[in-house]
Amino acid sequence: MSATAVRQDTRPRSLPAGHVLRCAADRVRVELLQYVRRSDALVFTFLFPVLLFSIFASAFSAVPPLIEMGGEAVTQPESYLPAMLAAGVFLSGVQNLGVEIAVERNDGTLQRLAATPLPVLSYFLGKVGQLLVTSLVQAGLLLLVATTVFGMALPTEPGRWLTLAWVFLAGLVCFAVLGVAVAQLPRTVASASAVIIPIALVLQFISGIYVPFVALPDWLQTVANLLPLAWVGHGMRAALLPDIARHLEVGGVWDLQTAAIALGGWALVGTVVAAATFRWIKRS
Repeated sequence: MSATAVRQDTRPRSLPAGHVLRCAADRVRVELLQYVRRSDALVFTFLFPVLLFSIFASAFSAVPPLIEMGGEAVTQPESYLPAMLAAGVFLSGVQNLGVEIAVERNDGTLQRLAATPLPVLSYFLGKVGQLLVTSLVQAGLLLLVATTVFGMALPTEPGRWLTLAWVFLAGLVCFAVLGVAVAQLPRTVASASAVIIPIALVLQFISGIYVPFVALPDWLQTVANLLPLAWVGHGMRAALLPDIARHLEVGGVWDLQTAAIALGGWALVGTVVAAATFRWIKRS
């Protein structure tokens, strides 16, 4: 039996909460430093939604509104703001976190961490902390670009901002645990991006991120409604778009209760799968 395996097996079963939190805070700092030093992560997960939103908002600025009613209108560029907010959280969680953990498992990083006193919970709290910080900065940058560059108006009702906050946090938790789960799929460092990125791309297209959700075929809407990204996008639209935008949704209503149930269910499923499949040491 290897020394690493012995070290992993002899860890204390329970640790003081203070020790776990101190280790987690240190891991957040380490994860953030590693994140900003990776140019690929900055471009393809942090700046990608901002750049894509800028392209879409510019390209569709002269297109007629998606809907006009009672003196209100929803333009195509406005519809891309909640879509890119949802995509940003999704890419940071499922894609970036999934690739990160897959690479760390296959290049031996996790095996080396297993030989340290770092608790598993602190490792994951460090990942989630990095995800929370970068996602909040990314969302703030998106809203700043939307208001200052493209002159979009943000909601003034506190209830809409509360909706945005809980949908954002629920989506972040959901996508974080799903990122841990999908990280178990790649078998090598080289295959990490090749396996996870196509999955993330397909899910974005069928969840109404790049095209209006109601424009998708009925069978594809049914499939997408079984997945969490469509509900995060729905919640973001409910928070940021005028109320007339609900007529562009399936059934013509904001179904935030179902969104909460769907995200909670997926977070639970992802947590169970991640806990059951995560290993410090790569299986042969």
